[in-house]
Amino acid sequence: MASEDDSGLPASIAAAWGRRARPTKGPRPALSLERIVEAAVAVAAAEGLDAVSMGRVAAELGSSPMSLYRYVAAKDELLALMVDAAVGAPPETHAEGWRAGLSRWAWAYHDALRRHPWVLRVPISAPAITPNATAWLEHGLRCLADTALPEPQKLSVMLLLSGYVRNEATLAADIGAEAGGEIMPAWGRLLSELTTPADFPALHAALGSEAFAQDDDPDDEFVFGLERVLDGIAALVAAKY
Repeated sequence: MASEDDSGLPASIAAAWGRRARPTKGPRPALSLERIVEAAVAVAAAEGLDAVSMGRVAAELGSSPMSLYRYVAAKDELLALMVDAAVGAPPETHAEGWRAGLSRWAWAYHDALRRHPWVLRVPISAPAITPNATAWLEHGLRCLADTALPEPQKLSVMLLLSGYVRNEATLAADIGAEAGGEIMPAWGRLLSELTTPADFPALHAALGSEAFAQDDDPDDEFVFGLERVLDGIAALVAAKY
């Protein structure tokens, strides 16, 4: 059964980093960590995260649940590796300013989460230590390399940005991005029936505008929020010069 390596990493995570030697002799094993993760991702994509279990993944592979435990000691390890595989590698690095770089980083993360909404249902109990997640962090920090921000603030910027992207993706998944254009008008009509201008003057100023009108582009709110986050980072960067 998989356990921990000398660094304290779960053996499956260490294997994902290539820190566990693989046998070079003998027959090729019927299972591999990569095949297990791939099968689990396929189950999550087709049936949702709740359908993922060691038994279900084993059945997908034509194996027994106990055989999976040779590679992954616990379900939370499998979930971490599934997220890492689904989100994949960060976008390629380009010669560009920090703002353009972080904007591209945010859009790439946004698109990955939209492609794999089940990722948002995986609980976050600790900072990610998987290879792709670490590469995303490295990419974001590199975007800030030419700024005068101290290293702790660079890390804080990445936590802020990734949190914004994840929160927006979670809201879109919860509400349903497909219905985004219909939700705002219906919300506005209901608020108009429940409230009066005398009691809610600021709200009715918004109701009397285009604020609750149908929006044909579900990404408009993401663009607005992302630009405001980047504006705040720009003010921080400028203050360091």
